[in-house]
Amino acid sequence: MTMKKTALATLLAAATTLAACTTTDPYTGMPVRNNTGTAALTGAGVGAVLGYLTNTNSGEQGRKNALIGAGIGALAGGAVGNYMDRQQADFRRSLEGSGVMIRRNGDQIILVMPSDVTFAVDQSDVQPQFTRVLDDVARTLNAYPQTTIDVVGHADSSGPDAYNQTLSERRASAVAAYLVGTGQVLGGRVFVAGLGESQPVADNATAAGRSQNRRVEIILRPVTQ
Repeated sequence: MTMKKTALATLLAAATTLAACTTTDPYTGMPVRNNTGTAALTGAGVGAVLGYLTNTNSGEQGRKNALIGAGIGALAGGAVGNYMDRQQADFRRSLEGSGVMIRRNGDQIILVMPSDVTFAVDQSDVQPQFTRVLDDVARTLNAYPQTTIDVVGHADSSGPDAYNQTLSERRASAVAAYLVGTGQVLGGRVFVAGLGESQPVADNATAAGRSQNRRVEIILRPVTQ
């Protein structure tokens, strides 16, 4: 079995043991756990298989190569902005009223999934009522295959750092597992990371701020030439 198949099968089996080495998120520059290359994950429940779900998990070029190998071409020139505009509009239609926030940063689309609508307190299993939302996300992702997908978990500062790191990883992996498994999103498009409490977007001193910091983000970027 190839490493790609091994990593994807392990993700879908949702293993929990963190046999970690490290990789670097190419966009944030942050070191993150990378269990994809260890092939040493065992256990049950939702797990953290992190890194690139490709057979060359060494970097962004490997992900691009995987997409090209799957017959997904790159975008060029003015087509990029139009492609992302249409994708954003489709997300806004399909996710209206879902609790998912949609942000735009240049040619990037960021879907922000607050933990209070995605997970139960201190849990990493996606809540059953939220799977319909992830189904809608998957349908739009599949309709726009010329984008890469980063699924990144974040936590607030309550509790020990190590625990928050692990919880953020498990939640990101749970969302990615659903999209790749049930949603049939191509695993070669996906990068999975947990950043713990390192990137707050609000003040952790308030309950409202902590609530905003507990989130899973799906970051979409166009595949360009």
